[in-house]
This record gives sequence, C-alpha cells and structure tokens, in this order.
Amino acid sequence: MIEILSSTALATVQDQGREGYLRYGVGTAGAMDRLALTIGNLLLGNPDDAAGIEIPMFPFRIRFLEDLAFAITGADCSARLGERPVLPWWTVQAKQGDVLTIGVPASGTRCYLSLAGGVDVPVVLGSRSTQLRGQFGGYNGRQLQKGDVVKAVGLADQTDSANVAALQDPTHAAGFGTVPPEYSLPAPLSLPAAEAGETVVRVLPAAEYDCYERESLAAFWRDGWKVTPQSDRYGYRLAGPTLIATHTVEKRSHGIVPGVIQVPHSGQPIIQLRDAQPSGGYPKIGTVIEADLWRLAQARIGTKIRFVQTTYPEAVAALEELDNYLVKVRNLVALFRPSRH
Repeated sequence: MIEILSSTALATVQDQGREGYLRYGVGTAGAMDRLALTIGNLLLGNPDDAAGIEIPMFPFRIRFLEDLAFAITGADCSARLGERPVLPWWTVQAKQGDVLTIGVPASGTRCYLSLAGGVDVPVVLGSRSTQLRGQFGGYNGRQLQKGDVVKAVGLADQTDSANVAALQDPTHAAGFGTVPPEYSLPAPLSLPAAEAGETVVRVLPAAEYDCYERESLAAFWRDGWKVTPQSDRYGYRLAGPTLIATHTVEKRSHGIVPGVIQVPHSGQPIIQLRDAQPSGGYPKIGTVIEADLWRLAQARIGTKIRFVQTTYPEAVAALEELDNYLVKVRNLVALFRPSRH
C-alpha cells in the first residue's frame, strides 16, 4: 500500500485502456504513454494489463505503508527515495515508511509509477483505467488526492506463479532496469531527427485530407505546431498556420480514435487523445500512427510537434519494430525473474 502525499498532481490510475466500448459511446481512457507503462509492468513482473499511476504534474510524493518494489518510467524525472536518488526505468525496493518524491522532468511530461503486482482498483468494463469525463474506473473515478491510500494487488490475487514468486522474493523484484525506448528503438529512416524541444511523429493522411488547399497541406507537413495550454488528456490543441479547406466541409458525427487529427472551424488542428470522446464531426486531416503515440504523449505544453507523412505499410512495420523491442525487454527481464517452471 502507498499513501498519496501530493495534493495537486492530477495523477490518475491507468492501464492499457478500455477496449471494445467505443460503439457504446465509452472512450478508451488508459495510459497516454502505453509503452512506458508496459515496460514498468515488465520490469516488475506484473501482468501485461496491470494498472499504474500516471503523473503529469510535479513534484509528486507518496509514502510506502509496506515493503514494496516499484519502477518509474516515462518522462526523465529526478526522483528520490528518502535522500537516495532513484534511477529512471529501474526497479527499486522500498521499505515501509519510505517517502518517494518524483521531481520535475528534465525531458518529457508524464511519468508512470508502477507497483509490484499492479495498482488494485476495481475492474470496470474490462479496465482499471480512470475515465475522468464519466467519473468511473480508477480510484473512485477521479484523480488521486492527498490522503488517498492505494493498494497493490496482493499475493492472493495473483494467478501467475512467476509473479507470485517475484513478489515473495524481493531480491528478484528490484535492482535492475532497462534503457529508455528513445535510446533503444532503431531510428526510423522516415523519421527525421527532432530539434530541441520538438516532437516528430508519423502521420497517415485521413479521409478529408484532400479537402484542404495545397498551401495548407504543405504547411501541415512543413511547419511545427505548438502545443497550447488548452491541451490535456482529451486532446492536444495546436497553434500554427491556419488550415484552409477548398470548400465547406460539413460532417455528421462519426467515430474517432486516439491519434486522429481533426480541424475545427478555426483551422487550428486538434489531436484526439486517450480521454477523447468516441465520436465527432470535425473533418479529419490525418492520424498519428499507433507506434508513435507514446512519443506524442511526452510532448510538453509550449513545445512543437512536427508531422511526417508515412504510408500504411510503414505504419504496420513501425508497430512490428515496437513489438520486437518489447520482446527484447521481456527476454532481458526474464534473466532476473524466477523460472516459470
């Protein structure tokens, strides 16, 4: 168990998301940087669908109410367990009474605190993720507040013998880590190097792409788009050149998913993210590919996002590269984990 000591961190419990309910008007929710949460769970030997705590504001402080292993992934935060520095992307064993402080990131914007066993909150519609708009899931459907006590899934709730062994033997639960994905994943040939304070993501043209003037389309790819302060888990509102349609585009509300880039009447695009509503009527100019959503999730307010055009085969290949990377991490972690036999 842990006790939340921060009062304004806007932290929420998230897992990989609530899949299969968009047709009922229920958004996916889930971790913005699903790759970071996945690796946190891998490092601790947690089930793939275990929930962690997504932290977008700092400092964030907790007190451990029991001995418990944890890992911090995502944004490059400076963290301390008491007075001892904590490495990012690393597993650490905390003792009862220890206080963990996660400081302002040097890069990125969201970090993930994973606990051995995963965060223990009720499963709602197949997920433990917090849906803030609907006020359900997670910890009572809301952000975590000072004084909240969050439990980790205990031994009695574990069905995987290897996970149980890891929890029973702290020497196998902490003391190792991995290299962050931005340094481990092969650099895509189609993805140019980002400038300082810039996030580059690959985008597929969407249904209404050809409805925009040629110069607007050129600017869409050429110019960086500033992430405005009106951005959050629902979507990134961007500022840049005005995108002008060749004719009035009126659409009935239709299904949308995280990563879709819509253009409202202002001509300033919005990238739909994890808490976005599942339908909307604005025209769609593009979609950030699934394999780059983790990069997008770490874009800071005030920085720029640059779009690079890609193709469907390249988008599929990018997902395969991501899967291969996770297989490598899983295999390396297995060297530090008890045998499943």
